Amino acid sequence: MKIRLICIGRNRNSQLEEIIRQYCTKIPHYMPFELMVIPDVKTGKGIDSERQKILEGSQLLQLVGSADRLVLFDERGREFSSREYAEYIARQAHSVSRNLCFVIGGPYGFSKEVYGRADDKLSLSRMTFSHEMVRLFAVEQIYRAMTILRGEPYHHD
Repeated sequence: MKIRLICIGRNRNSQLEEIIRQYCTKIPHYMPFELMVIPDVKTGKGIDSERQKILEGSQLLQLVGSADRLVLFDERGREFSSREYAEYIARQAHSVSRNLCFVIGGPYGFSKEVYGRADDKLSLSRMTFSHEMVRLFAVEQIYRAMTILRGEPYHHD
């Protein structure tokens, strides 16, 4: 199994990008990992928020295989502790035949088609964060989950 984190839109904060890159180089020591970025949708005349979600969703769904498990980071998703999240990933590793795809949506969320294809929704918090911050939180929590599963001292209860 491979974990993929799919994000919509590039990160405009170079300091956050560097920290994200550091975690992205650590995770593959535990499990195959890939960070994928879907380019921003060009907004302009005739592109409202609903149309933008549809265009982003179309690009996203092209990257997800039929056997992949699609998990959306969504404020209405289930919340886990870090240990529960590690157990969730471990369960998926034993049952998913291809990729475990976590997705961070665009500024307006996900299209109906993406919600319809999703296998699960997880929430990092009930608070709202910038997409750049969510990207950092997501890679850090994946790394933390890996260290928990290996019994390494990174996580403290």
